[in-house]
Amino acid sequence: MDLGIGELVVAAERRKVPGIAAALAIVLSGSAAAQEPPDMEPLDLLEGPATASLGKIAEVEVPEGYRFAAPTEARTLLEWMGNPTSGREMGLLAPEEGEWFLVFEYSPVGYVRDDEKEELDARALFDMLRQGNDQANKERRRRGWSELRLIGWETPPRYNPGTHNLEWATRASSAEAVVVNHNTRLLGRRGVMEVTLVCDTTAFASALPPAQEVLSGFAYLPGHTYGEYRRGDTVAAYGLTGLVAGGAAVMAAKSGLLGKIWKFLAVGAAAAVASVRRLFGRRKPAPTTTI
Repeated sequence: MDLGIGELVVAAERRKVPGIAAALAIVLSGSAAAQEPPDMEPLDLLEGPATASLGKIAEVEVPEGYRFAAPTEARTLLEWMGNPTSGREMGLLAPEEGEWFLVFEYSPVGYVRDDEKEELDARALFDMLRQGNDQANKERRRRGWSELRLIGWETPPRYNPGTHNLEWATRASSAEAVVVNHNTRLLGRRGVMEVTLVCDTTAFASALPPAQEVLSGFAYLPGHTYGEYRRGDTVAAYGLTGLVAGGAAVMAAKSGLLGKIWKFLAVGAAAAVASVRRLFGRRKPAPTTTI
């Protein structure tokens, strides 16, 4: 495990729950015939209130009523929900009862200059996202997952120069559902924390305020904040436009190798969020543990 967290799954629960992965598979497929994969253990989760470490870069407060999955557990959940993983996952945070979750990833791309803040072209950026999504669909077809169709902006890109946060939201559809992904990029001294809010489109309006409240508990550790930039630090090869368009994918576009842009859609978005809610809603008698 990349992050050390307290053991919140006690032996008694391990006996009562033979395999959380099996439950996830049943929820996602809608069939009791789903088989539990071998060597799959129940997931260890950090229960709030607590402070969760996001590597050695940052931390986020886990409020009461929320649970946090460390990198290994987060990747397990995402893969089970039919989401390509990047290997850069820092964690997944969700309410015990709710219809949404947050995924944290860190990109050590360097200091991203914000001098493009007045030049964000929503139409051009959406065209770039669509090209990236076309490439991502090739990977989805290879894995047997549903393809996605980008519909449009839910919220066009906007930048807050006070907090150095960039955010936008897109709407997309698959054969099973319409889903909204709300993206936040938290700029730091040496890279960017990428936060994705995943929810069913019908839950977006009610999910966004508490998700933003959770993000108010995010903080870079000393030495990693945006304001601590010093001359000589590594500077990213792209700016705010590149962050929206997929970061490194902007550079790769020149060679026709656009990386995956759209990521977190489950095979059946509503079912995917339901599976996380079912897992994260399990009450455990273990004491609160701080990372």
